[in-house]
Amino acid sequence: MPKWNVRQRPGRMLGLLLLVILSFLVLRRVNWHRMTPLWMRQRRLGLQAKGQNFMLEDSAFWIFGGSVHYFRVPREYWRDRLLKMKACGLNTLTTYVPWNLHEPERGRFDFSGNLDLEAFVLLAAEVGLWVILRPGPYICSEMDLGGLPSWLLQDPDMRLRTTYKGFAEAVDLYFDHLMARVVPLQYKHGGPIIAVQVENEYGSYNKDPAYMPYVKKALEDRGIVELLLTSDNKDGLSKGIVDGALATINLQSQNELQFLTTFLLSVQGVQPRMVMECWTGWFDSWGGPHSILDSSVAQLPTLCGVDSTPVLENAENPLGPVAYPRSLIDEDLGASRVCAHGPRAAGDPAQILETVSAIVDSGSSINLYMFHGGTNFGFISGAVHLQDYKSDVTSYDYDAVLTEAGDYTAKYTGLREFFGSISGAPLPAPPDLLPKTAYEPVMPALYLSLWDALPYLEEPVTSEKPLNMENLPINGGNGQSFGYTLYETTITSSGILSACVRDRGQVFVNTVSIGFLDYKRKKIVVPLVQQGFTVLRILVENCGRVNYGTNIDDQRKGLIGNIYLNDSPLKKFKIYSLDMKKSFFQRFHADKWNPLPDVPVFPAFFLGPLLVSVSPCDTFVKLEGWEKGVVFINGQNLGRYWNIGPQETLYLPGAWLDQGLNQVIVFEEKMAGPVVQFTETPYLGRHQYMN
Repeated sequence: MPKWNVRQRPGRMLGLLLLVILSFLVLRRVNWHRMTPLWMRQRRLGLQAKGQNFMLEDSAFWIFGGSVHYFRVPREYWRDRLLKMKACGLNTLTTYVPWNLHEPERGRFDFSGNLDLEAFVLLAAEVGLWVILRPGPYICSEMDLGGLPSWLLQDPDMRLRTTYKGFAEAVDLYFDHLMARVVPLQYKHGGPIIAVQVENEYGSYNKDPAYMPYVKKALEDRGIVELLLTSDNKDGLSKGIVDGALATINLQSQNELQFLTTFLLSVQGVQPRMVMECWTGWFDSWGGPHSILDSSVAQLPTLCGVDSTPVLENAENPLGPVAYPRSLIDEDLGASRVCAHGPRAAGDPAQILETVSAIVDSGSSINLYMFHGGTNFGFISGAVHLQDYKSDVTSYDYDAVLTEAGDYTAKYTGLREFFGSISGAPLPAPPDLLPKTAYEPVMPALYLSLWDALPYLEEPVTSEKPLNMENLPINGGNGQSFGYTLYETTITSSGILSACVRDRGQVFVNTVSIGFLDYKRKKIVVPLVQQGFTVLRILVENCGRVNYGTNIDDQRKGLIGNIYLNDSPLKKFKIYSLDMKKSFFQRFHADKWNPLPDVPVFPAFFLGPLLVSVSPCDTFVKLEGWEKGVVFINGQNLGRYWNIGPQETLYLPGAWLDQGLNQVIVFEEKMAGPVVQFTETPYLGRHQYMN
């Protein structure tokens, strides 16, 4: 093609110039404002705190929210859970953002698959929900280290949740990447995010007065322009407030409501009130009961005057008009509080319904934590360590409004009727339940003891002294975050073995188990050994880093410091990482497995086929006769099981099954049952009713 020479084609240049001038004159007369969609054109102000009301643009707005964590729900079920939220009468989704999952290694980010935050937020908008984002960096959430990445603990001087240089620099890098994804999803950019939370319950930690202003500025400097919030419970409310962010409260009972709202009035004046976390239930710990709230709904709390409920038309709201009961409308908007709660059925506490209706009737916005809890798949569950260390169970059912598998509860029925009574418009029909089934039991056919598996693992780390998980020179120098670590050394005598083990270590002489070390059992007797060298092995499990409290800086796992035999430190260790990621099992080729013997040697991996002859359905795995371990289906880590309870079944989403043959692998520490069973109903343990 010949090159265009302007000097050779003066006519074309003149024509182009005339076209530009004509276009300019025409476009000056076009009303671009009218050509912009109405809901985009009027997204100027966003969610604001005006007096005692939230305003979305120029209209009063009440937040009726619910929490669902995308990382605890299979991506295939996101839409189902959000449609059920919409059908319950809620208008806002809240979710945490887990740093430890999104940046598993320093500088390597993962927002794919089940961690696709942007897809989750956009799906919420498609369903018709606004979004309040809670990006941390710390989120608590009953998650390992409160959602902070474990590689931060490689620094021996690390001070988490402070402006300590090592922590702040890591937060800055993470926020650089995260906020580049979040900013376009904000309301003023056409997205559904109407508010962003600054950190999480910092008042209960409160180790650095400069920290909350730092996090707030870090968000703003990276383009966060929506309303900023803080969130604290009664123990931290007085110390968690930061200038320029609206303080909200967390509670479980309406008994706390008056005190907390009075305190908020005293510290931030007349501002909209919001319960950021109205706890619909509670989490469970291994060895304890399954905590539930009474959800009797013989008679539902109602608001009088509902028949005259006005609908506040909001032309700027692409989700449609928003309806509010008269009892919520401020006198400035042309009405006043006109009613109190209706009567109750005698002897029916209906605690969550009473609390929700009290919060709403007081004029407060509300978020239900959790609306749907989901599951701590893999090893992501956290722990508490007050008097005793207690690790959280795999299920995050939370006794929430929807069950762990997304099924309806009495709470859902009652809350839907309550929110429907104040919505001013019919609610969408709730989606059908996903089918459940009980598959035929799986009998493991193949087996591989841990000791036979060692040659197929990555080369062990050799070290003069024990190294904790986080400081192992693996995973690109980022250490090990989750799973088990095996320590090996040689001994030449018997005696008293003592060690600081975090969290639970099974001790072996050669391949024979001689007991466990943990927080309470710090010493064990090593029996007489054969002449010469004997292999001492300790299989240590990270059962979950503490996610709440002031001791999160001390959450390194594995063997901490030296291990002593008769007060002499042991040396020369081989250290194997058993993180049990998908790549871990790819090393176990078919020819590596052995037929199942009559008397297996533990710990061991057990392999069997699950046949799904029709379209896959949700089910629950039951490990009757097994003691403690982890279940994997088609490479997906369903989480831990443990016969101390309370949880006795593991949720297996049908979305993770294939029609035909499916691979079931069980890692068992000590004792195997004859089969792996499946049931269509979960069992989460003995109930303990909470007050």
